[in-house]
Amino acid sequence: MNRREKAALVLDRLRERIPRPETELRYRTPFELLVAVILSAQCTDARVNLVTPALFERFPTPEAMAGADADEILPYIRSVSYPNNKAKALAATARMLVEEFGGEVPSTHAELMRLKGVGRKTANVIVAVAFDEPAIAVDTHVFRVANRIGLVKDAPTPRAVEDGLARVIPRADWGEAHHLLILHGRYVCTARAPRHDACPLTDVCDYYAAVQALPAPLEGLDPKRGAYFCRTRRHYFDEPAVKTDRQGVEQLACPSCGSMNVFDTKTGATTKRVQDYRVG
Repeated sequence: MNRREKAALVLDRLRERIPRPETELRYRTPFELLVAVILSAQCTDARVNLVTPALFERFPTPEAMAGADADEILPYIRSVSYPNNKAKALAATARMLVEEFGGEVPSTHAELMRLKGVGRKTANVIVAVAFDEPAIAVDTHVFRVANRIGLVKDAPTPRAVEDGLARVIPRADWGEAHHLLILHGRYVCTARAPRHDACPLTDVCDYYAAVQALPAPLEGLDPKRGAYFCRTRRHYFDEPAVKTDRQGVEQLACPSCGSMNVFDTKTGATTKRVQDYRVG
């Protein structure tokens, strides 16, 4: 199947598993959503949801937050990632909302991008969630899942993923697709230990196919003879070389022959790694 057909199949299957694809950030107004999304950068939604109730009680509107400086905002968000930078961004954004937008969150992508702490991903989230306009926001989950499944082909940047998804997903489905892919990445296609047993997409997933194609474990290896075993030269060694394969993934290699057909002698498992598209 081509990528458009794959995308349609993927979304249909995810809809069956995720009946209410929506943001997990808690908010009541576009302003609260904007604040929550800014705080969520490199931070979990669960953590953001812990800090926003007190923050929104103290600063319920742009006007209320615009009258504060970063030092007044910081105590409310100290437990999120990069709190100092985010406190400064929130203070500056609130002032800009009041001074340039009449205390309202702008609804256009271009205007949102002018706000402090708002990049392309955040603007896309606000446009799609607060104003129900078609947009695909690419965070680490969407980046990872889209590349792993093969909805895009080795797209190296969030913008490349966004553009690739926009080509294969109907415009009317962009907002829903964003949430479906995020939630699938958050709970099933996780960064470090994907839950293949719970995934409805294994038969169409490029990443799963690559993982299944890895060499099976070897039995009977002797760790006393070395930490690693080269299956090509059939010898043991302790200090591997490192090589980059054709997919750009660094692999352990035999220091004698350069083969990447290397196994861990304690577990018998191959040391080969599949490109997993993790960020960070």
